[in-house]
Amino acid sequence: MSVSNREKTMLALTLLTLLFGGLGLTARRQVERYRQVDGQRRELQTILADRQALVAQRSDWEAQYASLRHLMPVFAPDRQVATYWLAIMDRLANQNGLSIVRRQVGEEKLVGDVYEMPIDCKDWEGSLEGLVRFLYDLQAEGAMLDVRSMFIRPTPNKPALLRGSFTLYCAYLREGAPPAATGENQP
Repeated sequence: MSVSNREKTMLALTLLTLLFGGLGLTARRQVERYRQVDGQRRELQTILADRQALVAQRSDWEAQYASLRHLMPVFAPDRQVATYWLAIMDRLANQNGLSIVRRQVGEEKLVGDVYEMPIDCKDWEGSLEGLVRFLYDLQAEGAMLDVRSMFIRPTPNKPALLRGSFTLYCAYLREGAPPAATGENQP
């Protein structure tokens, strides 16, 4: 059996078409992969530039920290500080007509050279105005008190009152050098 020139040409064109089609599919995947990697590279470059800008501002941050450090209370290494923070929170709540029913003090954690202690107020009740004034007074106490999460709902039988929960983080320093930091206490 002999193959004509026309059939040879058709076979060659078919093979070339399949070859270029396979090459096109492979190139398409590679181009898509390149675009994905390039997008990740650009995102990482942006993150790197942001972090380099923060590092470049280190002296400004340190100066601001040094100017505000005196506002941070300093406690002896063996002193229990929960009562100090609970007294401040209770005083501000009472001043503003907020009733804190249940609360739980969390564990102290070292974050950098500052200690943080969360206080979970599991149940509180008060008016909207009292809540806003309470939060304002917490903020006015300085940078050492921070409400990081809050849940608010209306009281079913008393429409003028609100109920809810919040977590108050208290920041402070300890006298002397901070203890050797463990991996779990570092940010």
